[in-house]
Amino acid sequence: MLESKKVILGVCGSIAAYKSATLVRLLVKAGAQVQVVMTPDATNFITPLTLSTLSKRPVYSEYFKSETGEWNNHVELGLWGDLMIIAPASANTMAKMAGGLVDNLLTAVYLSAKCPVYFAPAMDLDMWKHEATQENISKIQSFQNILIPPGSGELASGLHGEGRMAEPEEIIAFVEADIKQKLPLVNHKVLVTAGPTYEAIDPVRFIGNHSSGKMGFAIADELAALGADVTLIAGPTAQQSKQRSIKRIDVTSAADMLRECLANFANADGCIMCAAVADYTPAVVAEQKIKKQDGGLTIELKKTTDILKTLGQQKREGQVLVGFALETNNEEEYAIAKLKNKNLDMIVLNSLNDTGAGFKGDTNKITMIDKALNKTTFALKNKNEVAKDICAKFIQLLKS
Repeated sequence: MLESKKVILGVCGSIAAYKSATLVRLLVKAGAQVQVVMTPDATNFITPLTLSTLSKRPVYSEYFKSETGEWNNHVELGLWGDLMIIAPASANTMAKMAGGLVDNLLTAVYLSAKCPVYFAPAMDLDMWKHEATQENISKIQSFQNILIPPGSGELASGLHGEGRMAEPEEIIAFVEADIKQKLPLVNHKVLVTAGPTYEAIDPVRFIGNHSSGKMGFAIADELAALGADVTLIAGPTAQQSKQRSIKRIDVTSAADMLRECLANFANADGCIMCAAVADYTPAVVAEQKIKKQDGGLTIELKKTTDILKTLGQQKREGQVLVGFALETNNEEEYAIAKLKNKNLDMIVLNSLNDTGAGFKGDTNKITMIDKALNKTTFALKNKNEVAKDICAKFIQLLKS
């Protein structure tokens, strides 16, 4: 859930600030970019150098860099973040958050932030229980900020009770769970195929195609970012998923892909078949390398099982099945025929006649046609943006 997220971590003056080092480390480990902003008091508890080293970014604690006079722009910092976590959030800073008081860089960034804000209080028992603190927390929550509740335990004063900042692992788990529950595909399982298949001629040669897998991997990443539980069946490709939650199954041939699709399709709420699966495979695979000889070489081919049609025949009510059509002529005619014959909910058409579309490149130009024959044509886009368009339509189909 935190992969590639831009996280502003606010650190306040509290003995719990020592936990911020672990929190930064866990955020970075989860794939987030972390920008630490400290209150001046926080620097008395943990050094900016420590947090800068762990975050691999400079730490900000003042409006101006005293040595250069350069301004640390709180507006730009606030707009940069996908989310903000203030941990530890001291009683002093929470009072400022509740009242809109801006007397340091962190509170200025907080008021400038357009992203979700999480705050994890840390203070002594009596301070936590005080009516003023509880009123401030209620007011902060009324601004749609999200409280990460403190735990109970031994406090710095020696007292035992509530007020102890949540542990870094608990903060990460809380934020990830909160992000995930708000995503449109949470609790949905989606199967995606990507890349080519290689059909063996002999131990060293094969029949294949130019598919790189980029489009399928972009779709799988986008689905996972939207909260889906994604299983990705990938033919031979050098592509790597950005989302670590994706379950990847590597295959080589069309028969391998068929086997894995059949094993995983029944449990999926939807399937996007982006792989470029071979239509034919050698009837006989030579056990030894075929030696070069005078004259030509004839290889007998047989049809592979049509995976998309097979899944279309097995599709249950409520499942969404999306196929791809890469054509060179009569594009829409062939795509619509494929849509109907294979019992698809949508087909994504691209044409090799369109400059920038097709295999290997970083861009694609698509037309989406659903089973009601509603057609949407998009301009040439980066494949990551194309994936967003496809997944947005997939969500509509899944919810309809």
